[in-house]
Amino acid sequence: MAGGLIECVPNFSEGRDADVVRAIGGAIVSVPGARILRSEMDADHNRSVITFVAPPESVGEAALAGIVRAVESIDLRRHAGAHPRIGAADVVPLVPLAGAAIEDCVRIAHKLGAEVWRRLGVPVYFYEKAALAPERKRLENVRRGGFERPAMTPDLGGPELHSSAGACIIGARNLLVAFNVNLASGDVSIARAIARKVRESSGGLPALKAMGVFLASRGMAQVSMNLTDFERTSLRQVYEAVRHEATARGISIAATQIVGMIPPGAAEGCDFVPPNQILRW
Repeated sequence: MAGGLIECVPNFSEGRDADVVRAIGGAIVSVPGARILRSEMDADHNRSVITFVAPPESVGEAALAGIVRAVESIDLRRHAGAHPRIGAADVVPLVPLAGAAIEDCVRIAHKLGAEVWRRLGVPVYFYEKAALAPERKRLENVRRGGFERPAMTPDLGGPELHSSAGACIIGARNLLVAFNVNLASGDVSIARAIARKVRESSGGLPALKAMGVFLASRGMAQVSMNLTDFERTSLRQVYEAVRHEATARGISIAATQIVGMIPPGAAEGCDFVPPNQILRW
């Protein structure tokens, strides 16, 4: 495995304590070669997303450093938020960029998972391209039941989860777009109804996952989405579908949000994408 660049987008179950998130980011960049592109927190989701890049030979070490700090700092027994979660370091996806392949990410994911279990005693699930069984490929299947009542036994460790840090879901995947639409309404049932209409699993748009959540601090309902293949379904199509469903219910869109970074191709025709969130490599 020589050369190349890998993006890692770990999601941590802390979106209210900036000191904790900064410490996790500091641990990541303490590893030579790791560079943070974006770090963001959401108090309602009680979740943070740190997007960083590193060469294949150091990306696993950098991710592990962040996971170690998260396990030391986050106690899920005292955690509540709008977003589903099963671990302090909840999801750690590895994404191939220039000069790297998905097979590299799978190998790194499996090695990283073994280290998380060996060093921290935190059980590990593998998902997407790193999944060890077909039913574990989809993130929502692995995370079902959450920290309190996990539906699946971990791939490494367990069957019980770590008492405070839960489990870590590690995977290898291609680029995706995390996209949220805030509605000018506090009725979460409307957001859930729209999510059911637009997501692939309910017969909606291909490659789109969606759920409706309530943002307590803003008094708004949100359609929270992951677009896993922007070449099958464009981001503009997603926006227009949500807007259409909202309008049909007499609701307008209050705001949109891109979480993390997105590739240039996904941003085409989307004037709501901030230029500083377009991934260049």
